[in-house]
Amino acid sequence: MAALGWLTPRRRSATARSVLAGEAAAEAARKTSLQLEREREGAAAEAADTAGGKPAEPEFPVVGDSLAAAFFDLDNTVMQGAAIFHFGRGLYKRKFFQRRELARFAWQQAWFRLAGVEDPEHMQDARDSALSIVQGHRVAELMSIGEEIYDEYMADRIWPGTRALAQAHLDAGQKVWLVTAAPVETATIIARRLGLTGALGTVAESVDGVYTGKLVGEPLHGPAKAEAVRALAAAEGLDLARCAAYSDSHNDIPMLSLVGHPYAINPDTKLRKHARDREWRLRDYRTGRKAAKVGIPAAAGVGALAGGTAAAVALHRRRR
Repeated sequence: MAALGWLTPRRRSATARSVLAGEAAAEAARKTSLQLEREREGAAAEAADTAGGKPAEPEFPVVGDSLAAAFFDLDNTVMQGAAIFHFGRGLYKRKFFQRRELARFAWQQAWFRLAGVEDPEHMQDARDSALSIVQGHRVAELMSIGEEIYDEYMADRIWPGTRALAQAHLDAGQKVWLVTAAPVETATIIARRLGLTGALGTVAESVDGVYTGKLVGEPLHGPAKAEAVRALAAAEGLDLARCAAYSDSHNDIPMLSLVGHPYAINPDTKLRKHARDREWRLRDYRTGRKAAKVGIPAAAGVGALAGGTAAAVALHRRRR
């Protein structure tokens, strides 16, 4: 893999591939949500047995809307930074790849934090790297490692404000889904840890439980996210006009435009303008960021870049 491969322009994927990726993500999300629901039911039953066989009463009565749901982007909306970069750092720690690939991940993560936006070419390059790294490994192995990586690098990066918004939907009796370009396995782990319904994510091809290094369709990014939400809403019998969606990126305008209640969370410049023009609701949970300014202060930007480099060096020393 070329060290500067992310600088090479790529053509946008065809709409048909976006539809395929969206439908594959929706199918995977429904399967994993059933698994998560069974796990939660089992935990609730166990808690009820511990309490003497009586399930705990809800603190407040909840009025559910079976036709509504909420869809949350992950990177920089629910979690600071990009999940794929945190996952890459965790794989490096486990010697899945070498130091030069870690330096590449560190630079991409620093750029992502500095710019405050998703760059399709950077994200595509990171996913290509991840696919080549996991090729030949078992899905079950990566799921187990993903649980550890969440605890190590992701748990402390969840935005409390966005987490509260998701919980508000859950408390209202609505289903809550993550919608992300991150691998569906990683997204499902995060959804389970946050108590969400499930996740729509990029589906990597596997045969007999082993990754082939290919995707089903394309990464779940931009229009593909909208297709995934549309497919899932149809399968779940949802009314999109009654649903809500949350994102930080203008790349997710197609998804946000599908629902009746779009929210711009920690928005990039283009999304902020688009949201204001259409009177969408905005929330910004980034420290020191004002409504009129997007990006991070110069000192913080230097710190992000230095931090990424320092992380690479520190991990290399630890290995030695």
